[in-house]
Amino acid sequence: MDRLVDRMRDAITESGKTRYRIAQESGVAESVLSRLMSGERGLSVDVLERLADCLGLEVVIRPKRSKRNRGVSDGR
Repeated sequence: MDRLVDRMRDAITESGKTRYRIAQESGVAESVLSRLMSGERGLSVDVLERLADCLGLEVVIRPKRSKRNRGVSDGR
């Protein structure tokens, strides 16, 4: 889940919106955003969905790709 949290932090930073504005638009407390951005807090599913909606993002869950599909050699 660390990658997901990192991507959300990046999206918040790249949005050009202030934390105050994101908090107002998403309904997520500014203190929660502050702790998320500082690494003190992760994401609940509810917060993830609210932030994604506010930032115009789509959260997609799909099966993991196998090592073979990622271009990793299996030693053959």
